[in-house]
Amino acid sequence: MAGDGEMGETASKRTHVREKARQLREKQRKRDLRNRLLLQGGIGILVIAAIVAVVVIVVSSIKPDVGGPKNMASDGIVIGANQEAVTTSALEADESPIATTVDPEVAHIRIYVDYLCPLCEAFETSNIDQIEKWLDSGAAVLEIHPIAVLTSKSQGTEYSLRAANAAACVADASPDAYFAFNRALFEEQPEEGTPGLTDDQLVSLAQKAGSSSIADCVEDRDFSTWVKAATDRAVNGPLPGTDVDRVEATPTILVNGKHYTGSLTDEEEFQAFVVATNSETRETATPTPTPTSTETDEG
Repeated sequence: MAGDGEMGETASKRTHVREKARQLREKQRKRDLRNRLLLQGGIGILVIAAIVAVVVIVVSSIKPDVGGPKNMASDGIVIGANQEAVTTSALEADESPIATTVDPEVAHIRIYVDYLCPLCEAFETSNIDQIEKWLDSGAAVLEIHPIAVLTSKSQGTEYSLRAANAAACVADASPDAYFAFNRALFEEQPEEGTPGLTDDQLVSLAQKAGSSSIADCVEDRDFSTWVKAATDRAVNGPLPGTDVDRVEATPTILVNGKHYTGSLTDEEEFQAFVVATNSETRETATPTPTPTSTETDEG
């Protein structure tokens, strides 16, 4: 009898052990399942977060088509006496630029510039004082076209594009400050291949030139899409009012539509070109008077 009791007790212990083992296995199975679900859920959340981040980056990098700045209907700003700009309405996003009407009595100096271009700075430094005198006397008007062909030449900061955008912001908000801002951009021109000026520095230059409300425009690059479009129009052509097909290099300088290809640093050579070209334009625009019948009879 004792043997039977021991055997029953042994069987009961085995059953208890098996049950405990089964319970442990069940707990472990549930724990593994829970961990697997949490892991999958975490991965899913990370994937969703990554997708959202990519979408945000892509959407934020795609700027909708926007119109150009005010006072640049020709893709450039026209400046006259006392450095005052000719005001125009802004172009719609799908609207073509409007060529500037040229007065044959006045020299029309049109310049396509990149604010990172060292040759543009060389021409500016050598000739801007003389041009300013012509503007103030009413002998000339200056039309400046900011473009961005050197955007990749500033260690990834896109200085050329940012500077042209800042110029457009000034033209839009404070057109009469453009001449001074244009001058300041060349006076403070960074070397090609460097990061260039920061947005804050561009805003500071604009404020010193007389434009105090463009910080958001500069930082948000409000006119960067327009700058790219205007650059494409310049480098692909045609350029209105001239036989020059397109901008092949900066600066491209036109006087009454005629391409100036002389020295960029010889003030006297440029002056001679402007005088000669404007005289030629005036002669062409003013036909020789036809004698009247009275004059013929008297002759």
